[in-house]
Amino acid sequence: MRRILFLIVLVGAALAWWLTAPARVSSADFTTQGDAKNGALIFAAGGCSSCHSAPNAEGEEKLILSGGRAFASDFGTFYAPNISFGPSGAGIAEWTVVNLGDAVLKGTSTDGKHYYPAFPYTSYRNMTPGDVDDLYAYMRTLPPSDAENRPHDVGFPFNIRRSLGGWKLLFQTDDWALQEANTPELERGRYLVETLGHCTECHTSRNLLGGLKRNAWLGGAPNPSGKGRIPNITPGTLQWSQEDLVNYFKSGFTPDFDTAGGEMVDVVENLSKLPEEDLQAIAAYLLAIPTIEKAN
Repeated sequence: MRRILFLIVLVGAALAWWLTAPARVSSADFTTQGDAKNGALIFAAGGCSSCHSAPNAEGEEKLILSGGRAFASDFGTFYAPNISFGPSGAGIAEWTVVNLGDAVLKGTSTDGKHYYPAFPYTSYRNMTPGDVDDLYAYMRTLPPSDAENRPHDVGFPFNIRRSLGGWKLLFQTDDWALQEANTPELERGRYLVETLGHCTECHTSRNLLGGLKRNAWLGGAPNPSGKGRIPNITPGTLQWSQEDLVNYFKSGFTPDFDTAGGEMVDVVENLSKLPEEDLQAIAAYLLAIPTIEKAN
């Protein structure tokens, strides 16, 4: 009997180890011929500099992706890494475009470990390989930094990276929140909001394990800083027209002449770099998603 139990435990452990293994992309899906001009738009839509530039960086300094910003959570404090193509192997200087694909689409590091989902690969995973190619091409044009990465301040058991494989099985999905995007504009808006813009990472509440509550999509969430709440931006609660939304994305001014604050200042700065048709698509998407009457 003990031998049988031992075998069951052994098989179960082996299965769990296999199921929680970090995934990788297929190198055949990527090229070295990315379009840096389009990559600049992907970079803006993804808000890369908002997290990976140095704390308090302004203007052109935001293009130096030296990292260092702290992000507090219920599971510990995470520090954004240097993702510049820095000198002497600093940052991600040794990365190929496939390595970038592993990171943004699978949440897997170059040494085969799971990234913490403070890095929003759960949203980026639906990014097209072509956009990864273009992002890589653009990032290689940015100023380098030799800043060293600061280790995350995460205690047991959350510091067991392998356990993140189980977290991914539970909460990472390729499904779209808006299942029916029956016009090119809605399809584009869905891609910009759900994938590149990763809006849900802030505007959707989470369960005890940090997974997004998909039944409360964009229905508002506690502010990780502890100050107030991030608002519900579903139709009805946010009673703005499509043009109101587009004007806000461009200027940061609301229809009642208030202004964007907090993290939205960076979001508006990024969105204002996108073409008009992309802003219209984002606004159309936000008016098409299901209404969440009460935030969880």
